[in-house]
Amino acid sequence: MKNRPEIAIETRKLAYHYPGEENISSPAVYGINLSVKRGEYVSLIGPNGSGKTTLLKLFNALLAPTDGEVLVEGISTTEEESQTEIRRNCGMIFQNPDNQLVATTVEEDIAFGLENLELPSPEIRKRVNRVAGELGLEHLLKHPPHLLSGGEKGRVAIAGILAMQPSCILMDEPTAMLDSKSRQDVLGAVRRLNREQGLAVVHVTHFPEEAARADRVVILHQGRLIEQGPPALVLNNLQLLHQLGLQGTASSELAALLRTDGFSIPQEILNCQELVQSLCSSELKN
Repeated sequence: MKNRPEIAIETRKLAYHYPGEENISSPAVYGINLSVKRGEYVSLIGPNGSGKTTLLKLFNALLAPTDGEVLVEGISTTEEESQTEIRRNCGMIFQNPDNQLVATTVEEDIAFGLENLELPSPEIRKRVNRVAGELGLEHLLKHPPHLLSGGEKGRVAIAGILAMQPSCILMDEPTAMLDSKSRQDVLGAVRRLNREQGLAVVHVTHFPEEAARADRVVILHQGRLIEQGPPALVLNNLQLLHQLGLQGTASSELAALLRTDGFSIPQEILNCQELVQSLCSSELKN
């Protein structure tokens, strides 16, 4: 694999106004200074209309900055001759995987982007087989994508991106239309690839339990970055989250209620296991 810079994505004083909205005082995103390291998993959360999807599209060069800049692998997204390479490096997974499935079989779908790159057939076959194995899709390669389950469709969409050998995966609420099992299948596959292959991940989600999986959580509000940090800190800042109409995880919310009733529970609770362990420990001390 070629040497890649430590920073996968960087923004500097990034701003974007949608066409026809230049005179509106609240741009879609404004003054964003953010960097995503190679191999880092970042969750973006915020109220509807806070600029999360716009930011992903700016990362992917689907939109060009009104002000400031976006650098992907050190390359500005405004360099037109580099935009194909930028989109290959920053693969985007949308909310509805059906929008990304274009072929009649799974293997053809995974190969679609590679064929557009005009890679040799042996290399295409090698990459299709590799990513199918990584995502547990070998037995589905001859199947029509539209007959698969939601989780399987999600994994096929991911496979098509991974075959392009990106340095970063951008996910725009990829589990919003999935059931619980399919959601776990998709997110488990992405997290595993993030850890094993060092892929950077930027994940837009409305689910605090999904955000809790990340290395870092970033909160957007009215187009501005207002908070970021480890999930245990950001998702337990319930005063801020509630002001924005957001919630912490179910466990962090319950832990806060128990504290008001006098239970001695640490501030950085994210999941049921941590909460149960804390309660058991508190009972043993008493």
